[in-house]
Amino acid sequence: MKSLLPPPGPARLLTVITMVMTLGQGLWMALSSIYAVTVLHLTVGQLGISVSVAAAIVLLCSIPLGHLADRAGPRTVQIWSFLVLSVLTCALLFADDFWPYMVIVSVQGIAYRSGRSARKAMIAGLIPSANRVTVLAQVRAASNASVAVGACLAGLVLAVGSRVAFQGAVGFIAVTFLLTGLLTFKEPSVPPVPASAGPALAVLRDGPYLAFAALDGLLTTHAILLDVVLPLWVIQHTGAPRWASAAILLLNTVLVVAVQTRAARGADHPAAAARASFQGAGCVAAACLVFALSDGVAIAPACLLLAVGAVAHALGEVRQAAGSWGIAFDLAPDHAQGQYQATHAMGADIGKMIAPAVFTWLVLDHGALGWVILAAAFAVLGAAMPAIVARGLRSRSAAADEVPTTG
Repeated sequence: MKSLLPPPGPARLLTVITMVMTLGQGLWMALSSIYAVTVLHLTVGQLGISVSVAAAIVLLCSIPLGHLADRAGPRTVQIWSFLVLSVLTCALLFADDFWPYMVIVSVQGIAYRSGRSARKAMIAGLIPSANRVTVLAQVRAASNASVAVGACLAGLVLAVGSRVAFQGAVGFIAVTFLLTGLLTFKEPSVPPVPASAGPALAVLRDGPYLAFAALDGLLTTHAILLDVVLPLWVIQHTGAPRWASAAILLLNTVLVVAVQTRAARGADHPAAAARASFQGAGCVAAACLVFALSDGVAIAPACLLLAVGAVAHALGEVRQAAGSWGIAFDLAPDHAQGQYQATHAMGADIGKMIAPAVFTWLVLDHGALGWVILAAAFAVLGAAMPAIVARGLRSRSAAADEVPTTG
């Protein structure tokens, strides 16, 4: 574990707190749907409605929640967000019907997004700009390892399968969120930005940043390929065994933990970050082409092609993530990091809402051609990123004299 942590200081505490948070997150990601259906006895349709309603509410609230972190101070918002999230998670133990469940998970989503937006504003306030991408890479590597531990714990809960085991897991998740909030008290405070520092929700007037958030949100849909598309592709279009998709996810996790920090090098300036994003998109496009080659082939070559594609995808994921962080922070004004980072997260949310249906339709209904189309799409999106960032830099430079100070 020591190798996953940065040197002592704010970065180490940020990493430790994120690992505690993502331990609970990883466990909840693996159990939430099964808990709703098997313990609370919701129908699949009710679960789908709850998830969709919660996602829509979070999407609508994202920018105001980020603005709240700027105005109230990100540490204060993060503390209260995770304390409230802990209480809401405990409330799931007493939910016994569709409506209470939907209300709880919707408010949970608001609290979680509020805490995550505040967390990005904390990083912007505590870490010098030249070090942010490196710190985020260390945080992501450590949090991926923590999510993997949470997923393993979920496997134990599922193996037991009893109501008590599920409820114990929910209680454990609530404890991790409580600890996240309490540990945040140990972090240095980032002062709130006074209302006079700029117009409310200024990000909505920043066309280049909105374009970047949308473009980056589409690029980050590459995660859907491994989580949703590839498991179905393995079963329906290749001779590989069913467990191959699980092995690919494990390989992806190991590679991300191992190389994320190294892959983030050189992405600490907007132009360099744009190139990193372009390179990452190129690797993902190459992975799609390799996956296309596995269509209809026998078990041995299918497994080999899937493994090669998984490596290319992992390299693209870590490089694109590094570019995304560098651009998201550097194109945002310091007095509005909360709302800008929340807007960046909205782009990813919108991409996740659109991608599963489109990607599965392309790949499962059209086979190798679908993968080729996706490869072309990722390549085009990556190629557009440097131009979008250059436009953002010109816009930021032109508005530099108008940025209010915080004095």
